[in-house]
Amino acid sequence: MNVIQTLAISALPIIFAITLHEAAHGYAARHFGDPTAWQMGRISLNPLRHVDMVGTLLVPALILLVSAGGLLFGWAKPVPVNFGNLRRPKQDMLWVAAAGPGANLLMALFWALVLKLAIGSPEMIYAEALKEMARVGISINGVLMVLNLLPLPPLDGGRIAVSLLPPRAAWKFSQLERWGFPILLALLFLGVLDTILRPLLRVFNTLIRILFGF
Repeated sequence: MNVIQTLAISALPIIFAITLHEAAHGYAARHFGDPTAWQMGRISLNPLRHVDMVGTLLVPALILLVSAGGLLFGWAKPVPVNFGNLRRPKQDMLWVAAAGPGANLLMALFWALVLKLAIGSPEMIYAEALKEMARVGISINGVLMVLNLLPLPPLDGGRIAVSLLPPRAAWKFSQLERWGFPILLALLFLGVLDTILRPLLRVFNTLIRILFGF
């Protein structure tokens, strides 16, 4: 496929992977008592509402330039959550944080079903395009889910860890948040992040294949 075809096929699953991940945090926060994201109009599938000038545009562009296209890393604008508004802030934080990776898991399962149907209907006109789109959907949602579950604030896994730790340990661990993204970038460029994610993604993809019989 040429670049335009690749972009056309990849755009839809990538956009939904990012926007539904962020919207899920907002929906969960609203459910547990914090309407901040809802009031600010951030619970939306409009990707423009989730674009962060640094994390979505500048950092990925610089990394692609420095790595000659070998690496890609970035983030969307986090959905605002006022944890103080949650009915049980420490406990409810877990569900708000888990909502994003949970949305990615559901989308990965959806795209796996699409792939299964496309494989079983080779006579369909757009079967090949759907297969490629589904593979992208499974891949991007798997990466976002596994990456965000790493126990490092401000990633969702870090917030889940803070929710589960005893109060004193949780407070100390949460202080890592200011260094979270610099640590992630360092791990990315040192190749450590790839070493951590690759086996986890291999397990995830194996489970998907077993579940859907690919």
